[in-house]
Amino acid sequence: MFRILFHEPCIPPNTGNAIRLAANTGSQLHLVEPLGFDLDEAKVRRAGLDYHDMASVTVHRDLDAAWAALAPERVYAFTAHATDGFADVEYRPGDVLLFGPEPTGLSQEVLADPHVTARLRIPMLPGRRSLNLANAASIVVYEAWRQNGFDGAV
Repeated sequence: MFRILFHEPCIPPNTGNAIRLAANTGSQLHLVEPLGFDLDEAKVRRAGLDYHDMASVTVHRDLDAAWAALAPERVYAFTAHATDGFADVEYRPGDVLLFGPEPTGLSQEVLADPHVTARLRIPMLPGRRSLNLANAASIVVYEAWRQNGFDGAV
């Protein structure tokens, strides 16, 4: 399935919601440290409800460790500063969907990483800064899954 990669997430409930997303779509959730919270924190557990045991969640010490573990063929980095839209890509299982920390998004250094295949954006009205991290991941994961016939869904 698809691999969601949160680079240095800061807000516990967003990661909890992403755990639920991963569990419900068969995606994997990968988190790059430093995290702005402890995964055992109550806010993460509450947002993830009882899905923690059904989700594949891996924590990596840094981005290089994530690349080594994932060995990605294609990495899509999501940023409000891209020109290509998220729905203009033909997603394949195994793709890595990279999202940045809530207050800042992905840094220029991460966006320039040679593993990044393309920078993509989710359309928004003018003058808006960003979407909620878990919501943005959900939009993209469901589009990728839809394109692949909702493989495995009932």
